[in-house]
Amino acid sequence: MRLDFFKYQAQTSPHPLAMEISHANGSYIYDTNNKAYLDFVAGVSASTLGHNHPKVVNAIKSQLDKYMHVMVYGEYIQKPAVALTKLLAKHLPDSLEKTYLTNSGTEAIEGALKLVKRATGRSEIIAAKKAYHGNTMGSMSVMGFEERKQPFRPLLPNVQFIAFNDTVDLKHITTKTACVILETIQGGAGFIEPKDGYLEKVRNRCNEVGALLILDEIQPGVGRTGKLFGFQHYNCTPDILVTGKGLGGGMPIGAFTASNKLMDLLSDKPKLGHITTFGGHPVIAASALATLQEVTQSTLIEQALEKEQLFRKLLVHPLIIDIRGKGLMLALITPSDAVANALILKAQDAGLILFWLLFEAKAVRITPPLTISNEEIIKGCAIIIDILDSLQPSK
Repeated sequence: MRLDFFKYQAQTSPHPLAMEISHANGSYIYDTNNKAYLDFVAGVSASTLGHNHPKVVNAIKSQLDKYMHVMVYGEYIQKPAVALTKLLAKHLPDSLEKTYLTNSGTEAIEGALKLVKRATGRSEIIAAKKAYHGNTMGSMSVMGFEERKQPFRPLLPNVQFIAFNDTVDLKHITTKTACVILETIQGGAGFIEPKDGYLEKVRNRCNEVGALLILDEIQPGVGRTGKLFGFQHYNCTPDILVTGKGLGGGMPIGAFTASNKLMDLLSDKPKLGHITTFGGHPVIAASALATLQEVTQSTLIEQALEKEQLFRKLLVHPLIIDIRGKGLMLALITPSDAVANALILKAQDAGLILFWLLFEAKAVRITPPLTISNEEIIKGCAIIIDILDSLQPSK
């Protein structure tokens, strides 16, 4: 299987971790030797309720017995998709009332970028330096990391970049600007939170010049930060909310949400302004609905902040320079790339899954399932501290 993996399946890096998976349950993933790995990554913030959560599995199985794909998105009334979008609206501000379901976060970003151009008649897009919004051509165009973009140019024209948390740069948002697109908490850059009312100031500037605001909640969304969506911490409601990853409960999904007035622009002049074959797939929508119901009806959101404090209490070490992020979206900042790499690789050997961030090489991702127990947190943090002790130079 390992040989076939490298021979037949396209890779995303020269050195994948190449763990061969047998099964997964709760907070654990098991390899084909039946070795258990405590999961502190949750499929990169995707498996919100852990692995094989019974409510998610039952929702999928129940829907499979009824029907799978029957028609391209938006034509037939399919209960799982309708119920999911209705539940999202229930938990969002009134201005975020209609949702377009897609297959992935990056597709949702593409739809949102199309929508702002259609709505404003403007073409300039302003994004943040060190931003990551996906890897398709439009999403890559608003990625603030030139090294990753250069081999694929030309990309979308008329994209400008500002520094996240720099209010002086807000002067670049003008009456020529169609939208500002930001991650509520910057992910690939190292889990950078907005400071000193930054998002509120961006919101106000957009209002002044008639630009729309897109907030990317593909990582922070669905309870991970201690609110259902990260923007709810910062007194800033976007015109368009984008989510994905954790919404699917382990199944592939994306979504963008806006007002009825905005979203209806994609249905006419031209018709089929944004189309997808499998968006809103009934099996995936059923999984997402079960996930969102569990997150909103349980105490998992409140627990995320309590568990954050447990992580911060346990992860104190000279080789941990900082812990960035909020809730269960945390990044350990180490002194060097070498320390971060060693920690991630040695942790896997020790039965703990950690992972990198895209742009901040000194960071180590900790984004476990929201369902992780305090006992599992204590166990995993002990492994991290033991490894860091072994990496620390002798006195």
